[in-house]
Amino acid sequence: MADENMIALEQAQAIVLDHVEPTEPIRVPCWRAVGFPLAADVATDIDLSPFPNSAMDGYAVRAADLAGASPEAPVVLDVIGHEAAGHVFEGAIGAGQTVRIMTGAPMADGADAVVKYEVVEVLDGDGNEGSRVRFTAPIAEGENVRAAGLEAHAQEVVMRAGETVTAAGAGLLASAGAAEVEIHRRPVLGIISIGSELVAPDRVPARGQIRDANSSALMASALQAGADARFYGIATDDEDEISSKIHQAMAECDFVITSGGASAGDYDYVTALVRREGEVLFDRISLRPGKAITFGLIGGVPYLGLSGNPAAAAVGFEMLARPAIRKMLGFRDLVRPVQSARVTHDVKKGQQRRFYDRARVERDDATGELLVSEASSQNSALLGTLHHANCLLMVPEGLKGYQAGDEVRCVRIDIEEGAVL
Repeated sequence: MADENMIALEQAQAIVLDHVEPTEPIRVPCWRAVGFPLAADVATDIDLSPFPNSAMDGYAVRAADLAGASPEAPVVLDVIGHEAAGHVFEGAIGAGQTVRIMTGAPMADGADAVVKYEVVEVLDGDGNEGSRVRFTAPIAEGENVRAAGLEAHAQEVVMRAGETVTAAGAGLLASAGAAEVEIHRRPVLGIISIGSELVAPDRVPARGQIRDANSSALMASALQAGADARFYGIATDDEDEISSKIHQAMAECDFVITSGGASAGDYDYVTALVRREGEVLFDRISLRPGKAITFGLIGGVPYLGLSGNPAAAAVGFEMLARPAIRKMLGFRDLVRPVQSARVTHDVKKGQQRRFYDRARVERDDATGELLVSEASSQNSALLGTLHHANCLLMVPEGLKGYQAGDEVRCVRIDIEEGAVL
């Protein structure tokens, strides 16, 4: 197909995203939801916290009793009890009285402030019930007291659908009574490698054979994006074998990806299969590496055919499959953050397509400026350069390259979507 039939990456991304939807919600323990967005709002069933409590260890007092306290005119109070986490003082504080209190313990009736332990002098006893303690400064009403409902009030939403659960968020959900929450089921991605030259990684390849690296890289990418991955094996360049594996994957998965067999060569059975049994929505993108990418539907199941070149397959997954997985999981942010940096060397581009060159952004120790350097080779057969990269340096259509010192845009493949740089 001629280059003029290629579509822009943004158009391809929009097409893919238009044909995937969030998976159905499932219930999981709140701590297992960490890293995933909620599928439904969560409201607390009680006030958080449910009662006024002390913000520190000290003495619960009536602020009015200490209004005139000073070093010259100290105020002495009788300790009539103690409050600790799980231990409730049943009485009430009257004039001239105080209660020893621990952090998080409920405020005793009648008390409206807490004086921290370190500034209180114990006159006799051990500082607990039966002791007498001296105060040398006034305190404001409400000081060192956490009000009931400080975090949230009963029936108030504490976390909304689409918010990603953090470790702290899991604790918040638990405190709100949400021992289980709804998240979207991990989509299942079926992975197939195509090529008669491929052998499994545990085999020593004979002459003309290569180990299948793509399946491991793509399944790892799927797991990293939040999906479950299933490998359906290596298919030789045989139309029936390819068709059988794709049909099996289509029946069992939410999204199917193949690598290899997506070019315009003699063995391009995959695109023909999608045309015959479903719908091809695009089969060329203005993208390097990875121009020959097929996307379509078979029986309503999305299918993505990636290049057999390892780096091209990985970049194609990053740009198209990962945003789809993010949407299926209910994330709000679907694309990686983009950062500006100054390129350290000339960058040449000999084709009209948009380039995404493997590169690395680092901060200059002397100036604090972000500098980006390309990998020494952009050969699409090489995975090592992508392994060491933390970004993809973008060279748009219409540009022939950059000169050293130019400001460029870099897709940060080491940083999750939604991060603010």
